[in-house]
Amino acid sequence: MSQLKIAVLDDYQKLSVSLFDKLRPSGFTVTVFTDTLLPYNHPNTPQEAKDALVKRLESFDIISSMRERTPFPAELVNRLPNLKLLLTTGERNASIDVKACLARNIPVAGTTGEKKNPDSTTQHCVALILALARNIPQDDASMKTGGWQPNFATGLAGKVFGTVGLGRLGVTVSRIMNLAFGMKVVAWSTNLTQEAADEKAKAAGLPIEDENGVKTFKVVSRDELFASADVVSVQLVLSDRSRGLITANDLGKLKKSALFVNTARGPIVVENDLLEVAKKGSIRGVGLDVYEIEPLPTSSEWRTTRWGEDGRSQVVLTPHTGYVQEDNIVNMYAKQVENILRWQKGEAMATIFSDTGY
Repeated sequence: MSQLKIAVLDDYQKLSVSLFDKLRPSGFTVTVFTDTLLPYNHPNTPQEAKDALVKRLESFDIISSMRERTPFPAELVNRLPNLKLLLTTGERNASIDVKACLARNIPVAGTTGEKKNPDSTTQHCVALILALARNIPQDDASMKTGGWQPNFATGLAGKVFGTVGLGRLGVTVSRIMNLAFGMKVVAWSTNLTQEAADEKAKAAGLPIEDENGVKTFKVVSRDELFASADVVSVQLVLSDRSRGLITANDLGKLKKSALFVNTARGPIVVENDLLEVAKKGSIRGVGLDVYEIEPLPTSSEWRTTRWGEDGRSQVVLTPHTGYVQEDNIVNMYAKQVENILRWQKGEAMATIFSDTGY
């Protein structure tokens, strides 16, 4: 019997190697790819790039994907004749067309892990906010080139923190900003009610309101959030409804002193609209961990513009590392290896996706 071929995609730090090597004695060959090719489903991806991705993947029986680094739309799935099992990390992955996989009897399995509070992405979001507010990257660069105190910091105490989305991450970040920095929290999402926000505050160990009757998590209109917040943080799940949700109309309502941070997903915000705001210096700062295309192209204006000069906004960029914590990634790969062995034995795998995606 021929060995089954496994492709481990987008393992930038090569953390999968020792874990997947354990599968070799069980009849598998393993190839680890440490780079990401252009996404198949992006409108700007040329056909030759799509064909290059198919050529890379078409011989493999099992594919291990890491989050949304390589999307799997239906057209790509249907061009992979040997695919028998598609693995991802986490409990959901909107970039996989699960329905197309199941139509070909290709199971899609994710991973679950120990929930840590505050989790890695929460910590990263708070770090980005502080880096912007306290000018950490800019002051570090100034110190290393002979400078001294080139900028003013922005205080957060008593100011307004606006969270676009009040799910798990929205709650944990808001809780920290409220308790640690005394920020007033306002929240908005499409179906968020004040009753639901009160329940979330209570579940987070916070009072529903303060001694003056002001709600801890105050639900406001979309317009009010963007107009009143000193810091806006995007904390939504990417979906058809949230894609392109935040536009120039929203960003144009921000205070000139405002900070805008996105650690959720790049396509939730219209990238060109945010770029224009930052280039005009319409707000004080932008902090990004997520982008329309990832890895962020080297030619991207986010990389090439001299931010903080000539009236432009300050910009702090990180390479989608909110979840890239060594213990997290190792645990995800370990769970994928377990799923492969279960699949080989005909046993039930953990975190099987339905045709709704999770």
